[in-house]
Amino acid sequence: MTVTAARMPALYLSHGAPPLADDPVWPAELAAWSAELPRPKAILMVSAHWEEAPLALGATETVPLVYDFWGFPEHYYGVRYAAPGAPELAENVRKLLRRAGTPVQDIPDRGLDHGAYVPLVEMYPDAGIPVLQISLPTLDPQALMDIGRRLAPLRDEGVLIVGSGFFTHNLAALRHAGGTPGWSAEFDDWGHRALRAQDIDALLDFEHKSPAGKLAHPRTEHFAPLFVTLGAAEKDLDQGRSVIDGFWMGLAKRSVQFG
Repeated sequence: MTVTAARMPALYLSHGAPPLADDPVWPAELAAWSAELPRPKAILMVSAHWEEAPLALGATETVPLVYDFWGFPEHYYGVRYAAPGAPELAENVRKLLRRAGTPVQDIPDRGLDHGAYVPLVEMYPDAGIPVLQISLPTLDPQALMDIGRRLAPLRDEGVLIVGSGFFTHNLAALRHAGGTPGWSAEFDDWGHRALRAQDIDALLDFEHKSPAGKLAHPRTEHFAPLFVTLGAAEKDLDQGRSVIDGFWMGLAKRSVQFG
């Protein structure tokens, strides 16, 4: 693949946990997805695992990863992903957001967390594409869509905008369920139909308009990155498609592409 400056799609992906690398199916699905995409000039990641206000820009040079998980076997803490920093992208993000009155801060020693690097290891294992991670400054869906709209011009500069979450996410409820729980399957089906119908109003009010919304997302940080993606993809919603679906340990791994 050659690096492109053509308009890039916008993605929302379910990022999994560190053991994703050992799954017999999912890594190959992520690898096949990236192989179908134009190779981006840079990647802008918004992960469920970094909430910081005002909106923060992470490291713009290669720094250690953030192993923001506990109780896993030691080898998961030995994973490395030394992607180049993206200082030019960071400057463009600052300009776009500040022009719109959105305050921005820099946290230059903040590395990629597992919501960013776990899928990137599978999608771009050469770690050759510059990556910038930004924080979720709020969990308000409409505000996140507005941020996505402001970032949308980056797509025309060859930047792949990725919202990284999990289509359903309730670890506490999973402890009491075997297989795929009903609330996860019901929410996944509803979300798939809402995306296919481009029913943004329903998605924005998913806690009330979806079946089992509060069970699927008792705290909404893993669905929140979808709204950054939807904002960035607003002109391409009719080109949306689910690239990955199914379930992993009972959670919906639905991942979508626009454009």
